[in-house]
Amino acid sequence: MSEENKSPFTEHLGELRDRLVRSFIAVGIGFACAYFFKEKLFEILIAPLVTAMGESGNARMIFTGLPEAFFTYLKVSFLGGIIAASPVLFYEFWMFISPGLYRTEKKYMMPIVILSVFFFLVGSSFGYFIVFPYGFAFFLGFANDTIQAMPSMKEYLGFASKMLLAFGLVFELPLVLTFMARMGLVTVDFLKKNRKYATLIFFVGAALITPPDVVTQIMMAIPLMVLYEISIIGARVFGKKSKTEGEDEEEESMDDDGEVDSDTDTPEDNTSDKNASPKG
Repeated sequence: MSEENKSPFTEHLGELRDRLVRSFIAVGIGFACAYFFKEKLFEILIAPLVTAMGESGNARMIFTGLPEAFFTYLKVSFLGGIIAASPVLFYEFWMFISPGLYRTEKKYMMPIVILSVFFFLVGSSFGYFIVFPYGFAFFLGFANDTIQAMPSMKEYLGFASKMLLAFGLVFELPLVLTFMARMGLVTVDFLKKNRKYATLIFFVGAALITPPDVVTQIMMAIPLMVLYEISIIGARVFGKKSKTEGEDEEEESMDDDGEVDSDTDTPEDNTSDKNASPKG
């Protein structure tokens, strides 16, 4: 890339500012829309806990401060706004990175954005439908005749929102590693060689993100291990090609832009052909 085509640092900051503004606007619109359904959204959010508590006959939540319920509904609306605006957030993120890609690589950006939203929703759904019921049943299992679980709205919202966002983001692992492989930052051999270290990192990270129980940690670490294997497949398919293949790809892209074709004879070749031809 020539010096004339390089954007100065201030332009990058300006682009970052514009994309952050658009992201905040999208979250704000999502927040305003979600606020009209705040009670329904909170009912959906606490449904796994209510189901688990209903088995013990004590399906009830409390709030310990007068403004706690009000601020909880605000936070629920904000969480709903983030999830609703996730397509815009992922789009702005990947579009900010796209100037550093080749023209032939930029055509993958929209599929990457769509897959980012898909994996985020799949990860959040996995946490909501799979992890929450088993995790809540484990925690409520410590209740007895003298000890009763009385979760507050504030504490539950903080726990649930962290878990949903965490599962949604960790499910982006295949896209991130595949993108890094495409950029040449990692290779398939590197991912295979460091599989055991990645597994250790997954269990340590799951222990830090999830509550301190083995069941929830395993339910996050195992999907990460599966996603890591998917990342290896993605790196093999979409990873950066060898040097020879990369040069061929650049030559093809130059031909598409109207540059000199590698198969076209140059003036030097024509001159040598004339000198080599027999005189008639």
